[in-house]
Amino acid sequence: MKIGIIGGSGLDNPEILKEPKEKEVETPYGKPTSTLIIGKIDDVGVVLIARHGKKHQFPPSQVNYRANIHALKEENVTHILSTTACGSLREEIERGDFVILDQFIDFTKHRKTSFYESFENGINHAQMSTPFNEELRNILIETSKELGYKTHEKGTVITIEGPRFSTKAESRMFRMWGADVINMSIATECALTNEAGIPYAAVAMSTDYDCLFDDIPSVTWEEVLKVFEKNVDKVKKLLINSISKMKPK
Repeated sequence: MKIGIIGGSGLDNPEILKEPKEKEVETPYGKPTSTLIIGKIDDVGVVLIARHGKKHQFPPSQVNYRANIHALKEENVTHILSTTACGSLREEIERGDFVILDQFIDFTKHRKTSFYESFENGINHAQMSTPFNEELRNILIETSKELGYKTHEKGTVITIEGPRFSTKAESRMFRMWGADVINMSIATECALTNEAGIPYAAVAMSTDYDCLFDDIPSVTWEEVLKVFEKNVDKVKKLLINSISKMKPK
């Protein structure tokens, strides 16, 4: 067993790993957005990658998602856990809450969302009805609740292109469509991990209410980071305890 961790905003520090070592890699899809950090958590092999780069230099639409996933697959990762900040589209999903995602809506427009650019070697249409792995989701839910975190067991994330935030009209439309939270990365990642055949689950932390409500200030990047950094240790603890549960007996 080897676990891949894709660290989102505020969670790409290798300090959670024991004996971390950096590894530069190339893939058929170009370079990943960061070096791989290889180490262990509770004797389980872990490979960490910073989604937006170590200096957060890659905006969401410029992240090389295909290279990131391919690099993890080449490292023989058997499961992937992902973290992300998100905006809430529901009153009951408050700032700092955890949402263990179970569905996505892909509203991106300009990204490579498949490894298959040709069907010359066979047709491939990935099955995506339940995109997030249920076994991993259940581990995250159970662990989050044990730690006493406010946890939403299901949630539909809508992934937008970015890097701009939504208009009020868009935010209200996304809510009407059935989305519970909004971000700029997860749908792309999830689709590619499914194609790659790697079980994937994501924990989303609510940092804001997008621009949905007139009586609450609209989201800003500074506010997103402020809330995420305040709670980042909780995310780390959730990952560490979840991976310990995944450890073969």
